[in-house]
Amino acid sequence: MNRAEKAALQLRAVAVLRTLKRSRTYDELAELTGLPAGDLNRYVNGHVLPGVERARETVESIGREELADELRSRVSVDDEGYVDNSAIVFDQSFLDLVAPVAAESFAFERPDVVLTAATDGITLGAAMASYFDADIAYAKKRKETAVEEFVESRQRLASGIELTYYLPADAVSAGDTVLVVDDLIRSGETQELLLDIVAQSDATVGGVFTLIAVGDEGMDRARQITDAPVGALTTFDDR
Repeated sequence: MNRAEKAALQLRAVAVLRTLKRSRTYDELAELTGLPAGDLNRYVNGHVLPGVERARETVESIGREELADELRSRVSVDDEGYVDNSAIVFDQSFLDLVAPVAAESFAFERPDVVLTAATDGITLGAAMASYFDADIAYAKKRKETAVEEFVESRQRLASGIELTYYLPADAVSAGDTVLVVDDLIRSGETQELLLDIVAQSDATVGGVFTLIAVGDEGMDRARQITDAPVGALTTFDDR
């Protein structure tokens, strides 16, 4: 890890601690993290940066667990199992914290392109692309009028409905490493189509990530298609 990467890791840890501090006293934060309250005060207020190992522990352990708890507290599920995660996907600052935690937790290969599906996955995709300094691309269910060439992936669902996604042909190039992301994975049908687009583009899958996995079906489906890491920030039971 070079000097710039160390500094970036330390700053990410501070961002996580500041997020946790919003709803906690320093004593509560100290109990949660196991770090002295005085040190936490200095980190949160920007007087000093945590050491590299302490920063890594904060991002990998405390960051993921606490961000998952924060997500769950802001997501609602109705009696039929439908998930309302708008409070999360509309909060870009929260997603900006998720990106480095996901990267550290699941060891995704650094992508050239972050690929998602319009529309709810776009804000997460933007956060992940910004963190990795990668391009973002999002597939749509309709063709853009001014675009001449597309990569098209189509699947007939069990309900009989045909699901099709289109991506401009120049959005992903042969040899690119692609991280596939979405805000929520349930059946995995959308992710299967996105992974097919990656394959048609002669690109490589660097990983699959979602904020919320509802049940195991979709995650298992993705793992059957790719050997790359497949991860979720948190999991909800499928009702």
